[in-house]
Amino acid sequence: MSRKGRRRKLWPRALGSIVVLAIGLPFPIVLPWRWLEPPDSAFMIRARGEGADIDQRWVSWESISPHLPIAVVAAEDQKFPEHRGFDTESIRSALEEEGSKGRGASTISQQVVKNLFLWPGRSLTRKGIEAYLTFFLEILWPKQRILEVYLNVAEFGPGIFGAEAAAQTFFGKPASQLSARESALMATVLPSPKRMFPGRPSPYMEGRAGWILRQMEQLGGPSYLEGM
Repeated sequence: MSRKGRRRKLWPRALGSIVVLAIGLPFPIVLPWRWLEPPDSAFMIRARGEGADIDQRWVSWESISPHLPIAVVAAEDQKFPEHRGFDTESIRSALEEEGSKGRGASTISQQVVKNLFLWPGRSLTRKGIEAYLTFFLEILWPKQRILEVYLNVAEFGPGIFGAEAAAQTFFGKPASQLSARESALMATVLPSPKRMFPGRPSPYMEGRAGWILRQMEQLGGPSYLEGM
């Protein structure tokens, strides 16, 4: 057989191997954390590398006030129970608005992937990997688990990761005892956790928290997330 003929036979095999790898690779990366507590996240590792002291204390879904999940959903991703990882309307709006930072286009599922596995930035490579892993995250994890992990790894202040560490730091109480207002104040910091302090809210934060509280009520409160 000629060299050209051998190449033609190798191409389908190589393509098949790439497809198998592309489908199989996310399973060992994403699937274990459906049940296990992630020992760390990419963002926590990065913060330690920059010299930050990290405070993060894992708590189960049952040990988080029901006000906090709905506050975060109201603030960050109101279609979370319905979408499959991507809010296409928000993505379209962000693309149409020149100069938009696209905050509303990033779903909670995408933020979990970014926090756990990736690095900050807006490069096409990072966004592509994020989309790829988000697709599998939504297939392999139930919605409640996605939100539970997010509430445990999201940064709420410099070096303060997760709901329990944030509740203890800002309000001197466990995450299970957060009120609706305190939950809304914590949700206000998620776009800029290094510049806002829920324990001493600025007028902007008070206004933003008021808006989040109204959105929580309009969505139906914690019952909005039942049956995810």
